[in-house]
Amino acid sequence: MNLPFEETRQLRTATRAIHCGEGVDAETKAIRRPIVMANSFKLNDTSETLAESFAWENTHAFNYPRSRHPNARYLEERLAGLEGGEDCVVFSSGVAAVGGVFFSLLSAGDHMVSSRICYIGIHGLLVEHLGKRFGVEVSMVDSTNVEDVRAAIRPTTKLVHIETPSNPTTLVSDIAAIAAIARTVGALVTVDSTFSGIIAQQPLLLGADLVMHSLTKYINGHGDGLGGAVIGRQDLITRIRDAASIHLGATINPFGAWLMSRSVVTLPLRMQRHCENGLRVAQFLESHPKVKLVRYPGLESHPQHAIARRQMDGYGGMLNFILAAEKKDYFRFLESLRVITHAVCLGHAESLVQYYPQEGNHPELGVLNYPEDIGEGFLRLSVGLEDAKDLIADLAQALEKIPALRASPEKP
Repeated sequence: MNLPFEETRQLRTATRAIHCGEGVDAETKAIRRPIVMANSFKLNDTSETLAESFAWENTHAFNYPRSRHPNARYLEERLAGLEGGEDCVVFSSGVAAVGGVFFSLLSAGDHMVSSRICYIGIHGLLVEHLGKRFGVEVSMVDSTNVEDVRAAIRPTTKLVHIETPSNPTTLVSDIAAIAAIARTVGALVTVDSTFSGIIAQQPLLLGADLVMHSLTKYINGHGDGLGGAVIGRQDLITRIRDAASIHLGATINPFGAWLMSRSVVTLPLRMQRHCENGLRVAQFLESHPKVKLVRYPGLESHPQHAIARRQMDGYGGMLNFILAAEKKDYFRFLESLRVITHAVCLGHAESLVQYYPQEGNHPELGVLNYPEDIGEGFLRLSVGLEDAKDLIADLAQALEKIPALRASPEKP
């Protein structure tokens, strides 16, 4: 198939994942886009046409890869088509994408509201850098509580940033309700939708102006690439491309962009399996006597399950849980796992678990004020594509290795 981009956007999700941003290579007739490893491109040779080589609206005009290169553009078309946005700009990492948005759209003296529970790298960027160093007023709120968001909004608020489901606690914020509040003061709404893998949630349809993804996670899915993306309105994407791509230079490399495009082809199928496995594993853990608490948006016990059911099409593969065990037993549990790996990152084909204690010197080890019921620590589990029976068996045998807790530990 070699349909124009606007026509491929009208197709259904699985078809768009395969055909958006794809086409037959003009020179070789290959039906997959090649990797273009070039750092310079021939410009137009006449005074009348030279400007076209640098025009943002000419989406396939390439001059220098920091601003745009072929593999990045093919990936941008694929992601914009899947998310339902007018345009997309890709970056070297997810944090670069979110940071690029803030750098492009905020100035000293501006006010913004953000989810208090969010990825630690973004939390630090907002509080320690934008807030303390660059003069942006940042209100960190519990975005799962719409009234808390409403109370934080000011007439001068320029941007409301939501992370939903949140990393690492899987809390869910009502995108449509928050977007309606932001519109009352003309504020933009940005949503970090990484945990949804694009397929399980479409914030633009719920009123968001921009959606960010860490491509490193579900969209790549193979544990071998790094990247980020911002998708949304054409005018905003043009501002971000101009300010962040040109002046920050956090551009994804051609091979990285090619890897991401390759991975998107199977994304709908992979997300379906992640969602199915995630629910089955969450249900098993919730029923186990040695598990004190499970948070997964697909469980009725999740505090925002009703919102997740309304705004998500599948609940992803991310959950967190607390053991009914002493702190030392968390390490015995981790050492006993045979299929699941104790490692950072998420959204891989293989299942990964990460321990979050409430103490330690590294920023990911206790610096955030997580909800009180986290207690001494918790485990974040990224449920992969393995057979769910094998994952459940692995968790079961590891849980058997830890002693039963006679009394619940006191909360700090």
